Amino acid sequence: MPDTEVIIERGSTARDLGPKLNRSAGDVVRFLLLQGEMVTATQSLTDDMIELFAAELGAEVRLVDPGEEREAELLAKFFDDEDDEEDESDWRPRPPVVTVMGHVDHGKTLLLDKIRNANVVAGEAGGITQHIGAYQVEWEGHPITFIDTPGHEAFTAMRARGAEVTDIVILVVAADDGVMPQTIEAINHAKAADVPIIVAVNKIDREQADPNRVLQQLSEHGLVPEAWGGDTIAVEVSALQNLGIEDLLEQVVLVAEIEELQASPEGRARGFVLEAELEIGRGPVASIIVERGTLRVGDPIVAGAAWGKVKALVDDHGNQIKEAPPSTPVQVLGFSEPPEAGDEVRVTPELAQARTIGEARAHRYRVASHVPAAASALGGAKLEDLFEQIQRGETATLNLILKADVRGSLEAVTESLRKLERDDVKLSFVHRGVGGITESDVELAQASAATIIGFNVRPDRRSREMAVKADVEIRTYEIIYKLLEDLEAAMLGMLSPVYEEIVTGEAEVRAIFRVPKIGAIAGCYVREGQITRGSKVRFLREGVVIWKGAVTSLRRFKEDAREVAAGFECGIGLSDYQDLKDGDIIETYDEREIPRT
Repeated sequence: MPDTEVIIERGSTARDLGPKLNRSAGDVVRFLLLQGEMVTATQSLTDDMIELFAAELGAEVRLVDPGEEREAELLAKFFDDEDDEEDESDWRPRPPVVTVMGHVDHGKTLLLDKIRNANVVAGEAGGITQHIGAYQVEWEGHPITFIDTPGHEAFTAMRARGAEVTDIVILVVAADDGVMPQTIEAINHAKAADVPIIVAVNKIDREQADPNRVLQQLSEHGLVPEAWGGDTIAVEVSALQNLGIEDLLEQVVLVAEIEELQASPEGRARGFVLEAELEIGRGPVASIIVERGTLRVGDPIVAGAAWGKVKALVDDHGNQIKEAPPSTPVQVLGFSEPPEAGDEVRVTPELAQARTIGEARAHRYRVASHVPAAASALGGAKLEDLFEQIQRGETATLNLILKADVRGSLEAVTESLRKLERDDVKLSFVHRGVGGITESDVELAQASAATIIGFNVRPDRRSREMAVKADVEIRTYEIIYKLLEDLEAAMLGMLSPVYEEIVTGEAEVRAIFRVPKIGAIAGCYVREGQITRGSKVRFLREGVVIWKGAVTSLRRFKEDAREVAAGFECGIGLSDYQDLKDGDIIETYDEREIPRT
């Protein structure tokens, strides 16, 4: 039996599996039969069946998606020699890559504009700056690359795909507003990425500005400024008055020097996609940041399933350039299709090799889309995993994202959960916030392997779909002791059966009608599924559960209806609840018990 790890494709048959483990297909079928599993030699096996047979033989196996093994072979064949060839003597200091984050309206955009404009050389001021998702400035001979993201959601989405692009985060906090919910989200996203954080206390020119209050609030979230004995750099700035910008850039350069950021400009280039789209007249256009090596016009490239040859490189000023060294943001023309944000870009020795890898990945994506997804390596942690870790004698850590309806609930649940910690079980709060469970929460959970706990709040449809796809666990509760019971049970390995909730319909309230002797009727548009009379229902306002009950009446025009499908309008009457508002969501659902195996 081989001592090394054996790669097995998901969905393999007994005929595929046996030879890889030095056994026949008959051995596999006979073993599974003794375990009560009736399979044929050509029938696809589940992950559990494969792992069970491997465990019987004492073999270490790694399950991969169909086509992934072929892709791994190709990557090893074309790229394994690169790391061996790279000589540390080729390493050179590279510009830092900086992401600016913070609460909406705290001045991120204006600050980025001031930094960019302060560094536009004479003669270029009248030109149009090309939007490529990033740009590079120079301060006293030191180049700095800024990623111009729309927010921390994009930052985390890239991290969830394995793209560790950012070296430094600048956290913008308004001196008059202080720390806000999105500021806390940004702090938690930056901490999860494990990168240095520089705080820019903005809007210090305002009358209500109170920088000390901001520093106090930041200290409460683990960012203690250097002036107070901590290690967080804080710089007071005014983007509007152009104050403190030079000090901020100086601190970025100092932090970059401490981090000793280096890369080799030699060899085939490697980088990450920031964004990509199909442009009329230009074809697929991808904005990328070069991580190492130098990207040149004419290089054969592959990113995800996209492949091609670099036809043109365009910098952030719209100028065509011949090459892009490490940390350079650049637009690339020549891909066969737009790659995905976060995809790794690699230069291959030959165009044929780029095409082979791209087509192998495209095939894998197509096959994987028809195979039930297994847990991703980056998927969220599960409560069920806790007990296994404890049994192995490990200190188990459960990463949590906690969302609640109001601040009081959030603090109460947090304190109650902290009391459950033991020597062998630690809880880590990746993020805590008030409001519904959003796509941003799911992305952060995927990137940090966290479980999402919702108290009196719900995920919306898109967040639910994203969580299923990313294999992120979301648990929602309305009774605090039930939440605590589940956590305690997970620690003891005694989780009770799960009640899977199936959302059957979703309708948006468009108008309210008052009917004598009946009360309020919600004029609704059914957005998804179907609304059925008598269904269990919950009432959501901005993702927060404000009422639960049942649909007592359902009408289409003046006629009673048993059910109304998506795409139609209807009138919905609800038991015992009259406080209806435009824009509220009515969500119907069923519950189904899933016994634990």
